[in-house]
Amino acid sequence: MAKIELRHIYKTFQQDEVIKDLNLMIEDGSFTVLVGPSGCGKSTTLRMIAGLDRQTSGDILIDDRNVNNTAPGLRDVAMVFQNYALYPTMNVRENIEFGLKNRKVPKKEREALIQDICEIVGLTPYLKKKPEMLSGGQRQRVALARAMVKKPKVFILDEPLSNLDAKLRNQMRTELIQLHKRLGTTFVYVTHDQVEAMSMGDRIVIMNQGVIQQAASPDVLYHDPDNQFAAQFIGTPAMNILEAVKVKGLPIVQAASATVKYVGFRPEHASLNRGDHTDGIRLEGQIVTRESLGAENIYQIRSVAGVFSVKTFLEPLQASDQAVVSIPNDRLYYFAADGSRLRGIETVQPGLVSVGGI
Repeated sequence: MAKIELRHIYKTFQQDEVIKDLNLMIEDGSFTVLVGPSGCGKSTTLRMIAGLDRQTSGDILIDDRNVNNTAPGLRDVAMVFQNYALYPTMNVRENIEFGLKNRKVPKKEREALIQDICEIVGLTPYLKKKPEMLSGGQRQRVALARAMVKKPKVFILDEPLSNLDAKLRNQMRTELIQLHKRLGTTFVYVTHDQVEAMSMGDRIVIMNQGVIQQAASPDVLYHDPDNQFAAQFIGTPAMNILEAVKVKGLPIVQAASATVKYVGFRPEHASLNRGDHTDGIRLEGQIVTRESLGAENIYQIRSVAGVFSVKTFLEPLQASDQAVVSIPNDRLYYFAADGSRLRGIETVQPGLVSVGGI
């Protein structure tokens, strides 16, 4: 196992600065997920940890050892790629064994390692098969087994499930979580899928344009986002964000250092057509679309404040129906014009708020 520390990391490609003063601590034995939109710098960060790319400046430490000038093969890091990178002419055993042979591991030790690892990942019946005879999930297991036999301090996984169908992705997510618990090794995982991030990671790092927006546990990210980007990136559907001046009964208020520009709420925190009184805001609008997910329905509603989403378990309504939506004050989030979160806003009377701090 190993702790990973990135100190003041910058990465520039030609004139483009893709990583900007990145500072990150990845705890020993954690399952840390780097998540963000395409081009945010998450895969570049992963490749710098593995030594496949060199940072422009800054320091990378693995297990308190500076690895700036250490070759990838000497960093005790195993990497699993999106495309599996299996040798098509070799069978499963040969693919797993190849790296061990290169490292001059004795045959008896190789066989014991392969047997143990294949039992863990469920590949024992497939050892003589070529990759072309395997399913996508089985190929992914071969790639994992090939990394595991090296017994690395760090596992690095770069969108390893993106080539699988939805059902298999769900299955492999569960298997990876169980594998991490069994091995107790540091996992660093990159994905653009926030559902993957929330379901797998014990710590999630949200990145955008080469900058960390927030790094925290899934619960903290969901319930206590630091800014508008983090609030809207995590959650399905995304958090609703409306201009404060367009929300009836919600005056613009002054915080300690910024004016409330936007108000947000999660779709599942809104009550639809309940008719009951609430200490919060009420929005009237027309249902534009309804998405049925079986037990729940997601509505897009157009109001004078803008279009927003509501998730509910109530009996379905139809498009074009009128709707009244209520959101309690304690479920509202407030943001400044630059997207930063404003905290400490207290209710003074229904529909009105005051600011006690940030």
